Amino acid sequence: MPNAETFLEQAIALALDNVEQGGRPFGAVVVKDGEVVATGVNRLLATRDPTSHAELNALRAASQALGTPDLSGCAVYASGHPCPMCLAAMRMAGIGEVVFAYTNEDAEPFGLSTAAVYADLAKPFAQQSMTIRHVAMDDPARPYLAWKCRQAVT
Repeated sequence: MPNAETFLEQAIALALDNVEQGGRPFGAVVVKDGEVVATGVNRLLATRDPTSHAELNALRAASQALGTPDLSGCAVYASGHPCPMCLAAMRMAGIGEVVFAYTNEDAEPFGLSTAAVYADLAKPFAQQSMTIRHVAMDDPARPYLAWKCRQAVT
């Protein structure tokens, strides 16, 4: 059965190939039961989509391949340290393990580290660089009740 290094080498190969195609040096592999389910590369430049990270593209492909958004039992192997957005998506998808080859410190000299984003997100909302605020509405349950009623019908 392949080990972590095998899957990391696949992620790194994807990243290197993506560089040859004009993309950023990030690749990811989703594995379930020792088998590769899906892969992804960073397509941010090609798509002009700031969410088109290797890990998210691999999650999207894995969800399609498995026919479910629940990726419990899967692991993600990434060439680089996943950013907070990707880690949050992996948690929400049920990914149980994340393994990466290169750290934010490795990426820092090339302007590809997300360490500053992690540091900013660790601060209370009022101290973060992005304004985050809550505006209370009269009926905060309205969209959730609509969803729950719709679920009962289907």
